[in-house]
Amino acid sequence: MFSYLLNRLWQSLVLLVLVSIIGFAVLNLAPGGPLSQFALTPGMTREALDRIAHQMGLDRPLPIQYLDWAWRLLRGDWGTSYRDQRPVLDIILGHMFATLLLMGSSTVVSILIGTWIGIKGATKRYSLFDYTVTVGAMVALSIPTFWFGLVAIYVFALKLKWLPAGSMYTIGDQSFYDYAIHLVMPSLVLALVNIAVWSRYMRTATLDVINQDFVRTARAKGLTPRRVLMKHVVGNALLPMITLAGLQLPTILGGALVTETVFTWPGMGRLFLDSLGYHDYPVVMGLLMFSAILVLLGSLIADLLVALVDPRIRLG
Repeated sequence: MFSYLLNRLWQSLVLLVLVSIIGFAVLNLAPGGPLSQFALTPGMTREALDRIAHQMGLDRPLPIQYLDWAWRLLRGDWGTSYRDQRPVLDIILGHMFATLLLMGSSTVVSILIGTWIGIKGATKRYSLFDYTVTVGAMVALSIPTFWFGLVAIYVFALKLKWLPAGSMYTIGDQSFYDYAIHLVMPSLVLALVNIAVWSRYMRTATLDVINQDFVRTARAKGLTPRRVLMKHVVGNALLPMITLAGLQLPTILGGALVTETVFTWPGMGRLFLDSLGYHDYPVVMGLLMFSAILVLLGSLIADLLVALVDPRIRLG
């Protein structure tokens, strides 16, 4: 186990370095570069831009800039925002709760509903329910998330007026009910695609387990179909789903970016787009590294959980 952890940590470190190099190069070589927001200031001269570039160290070779940024990152200094001169890490942590709340709620919803649909589709194979959810999953996977979000706002906020159209809370309220009612639409929209993915994988995993010898043996012993399903089928079918949950984290983060923009949710996804618009590259790099760490950590936790739940798996 210890050697496995060391190996995974080493692989994660290499991946983080590669992500940081590619991200830093792309941002700094993009048209306009980090100084593009200053160039739009009325009355800004070339001499003033050169002075700002020198003060910020942007007149140095790109590899030197990267090494300086990476060294400060290792010491806990994630940089300072060009936009409001606040520490980048403080800005990210200020938006982290909103994103984790949205991701967590949508993940719980997608797992519960997707698992139920997948198990029922496998036990009622080739039934009307199975065909219906299969077509529904294909439709959910084919239509963009932002379209679902706009339709949900039009139907439930503008027409029916059941739910608020966006934001995380009502100014002046901020009660638990107010937070919950604002969370319903964005979490369900974000969960919709994940429900489709989860249900299809769960159906396949359940069908694989149903055809195993130990399930037929359990039936031959006279166990009720419900007991066979809950004790022998579901438990074994859920094992690969733990790995899927870790692999789905990048998809959830990407979906959160779109969902937060549509519903004006004050999370890290919306912060990322706003920072790109303002050319606030220190914040963009900080969000890129923070997201990469979350994805790698989620994958590692999923692998460890599978090893803990399934005694047949040994991590060398």
